[in-house]
Formats: sequence, C-alpha cells, structure tokens
Amino acid sequence: ITMISHNIMDVHVHAVTMEKAVRHCVLMAEDGHFHMIATANAEMLMIAQKDRELCRILNQADMVVPDGAGILWAGEQLRCPFPERVAGIDLMENLLCEAAARKWPVFFLGGAPGVAREAADRFQKSKGPLIISGIHDGYFDEEDETEILRQIREGKSLLLFVGMGVPKQEKWISRHAAAFGPCIAMGTGGAFDVMAGRL
Repeated sequence: ITMISHNIMDVHVHAVTMEKAVRHCVLMAEDGHFHMIATANAEMLMIAQKDRELCRILNQADMVVPDGAGILWAGEQLRCPFPERVAGIDLMENLLCEAAARKWPVFFLGGAPGVAREAADRFQKSKGPLIISGIHDGYFDEEDETEILRQIREGKSLLLFVGMGVPKQEKWISRHAAAFGPCIAMGTGGAFDVMAGRL
C-alpha cells in the first residue's frame, strides 16, 4: 500500500484513514519484519522540535498516524489536509480485534502495576480472547528488561504495545528494535489506563 505523508514541523505524518492504517498494519504484521508505528499529536511534534533523537525516530517509523486535532488543523493550514484523525487508542483497539481474529500473540508493556492486565481483561470480556505473549508494567530494571525482551521474542509477539509516555516509549522501542523479532511495535501513551477504565 502506498502511503502519502505530509511534513508537519519536520515530521512526516501519513495521510491515512483508520481503515487504511489497519490494512497496512495487517500487511506489516505478516511480512516477517520489524515495524514501528507512532501516533503523532501536537504535543509529540512540539517535543520532537527540541528532541532531535525523537524527530529522527519518528521519521524512520514505518507509519506515523495523525492522532490529534492539532495535526489535522496544521494540515489544513499547510494546505495538505489529512483525510481523518486516527486516534492511537482506536487504532490499538482495532489492531487488538485483528489480533483476536487472526490469533496474533500480543505483548502489553507499560502503565502502573496491574493496569495493562486490567486493560487486556476488559478487552477480552467485550471483544473475545487474545493470545497474550506477556504483560509487564512500566517499572523495570535492567534484569527485568532482559527478561521482557526474551518474552517478547520467544512469545513470537506480533503486536507490542508500549505505554510509557512520549518520548520514552518511542526511544525504548527504537533502542531495542533488533531484539524483538518480527513484530509491530507502537507507543500507546496512557491508552492502557483508558482501556482499563481508570481514565
């Protein structure tokens, strides 16, 4: 699938609809390679203005979706409109539905202790069972990290959701990309809290 991107404050954001984003993810999940998705909102692009490492990571990502009214507004001002807002939490829920249907193993990483587990449980109650390759909160040391990376790889996780906030989650994904094996990794910010019904 060819994707058009627009340059918003030095970050290439893809002009995709939710449907196209999900379709593209399905193709990426099944091609045997590592892929990274980022969900761009105004706050993230403001951070990327000063944080060149984040800016570079975003521009190397396989897909950056327009998550946020500010991004859509910027597209209008720059005369390169986006077809619609692709909210990160909605994209995550759509991908979890694909994972449930296609039996993709999913790894949840981040949030306060217990939150990601609650989010996964609530999703499964409403949408059906998932193959969960692992769940870990956002608090871990180097020893834990080694074990987390092993679980992600050995569990053949096809989806990896990392909720640590921007830019920590994007940098963590980028730094460990080679260790994950073939999968789609996506930073989800506070999405676990929302899915768990805490926010």
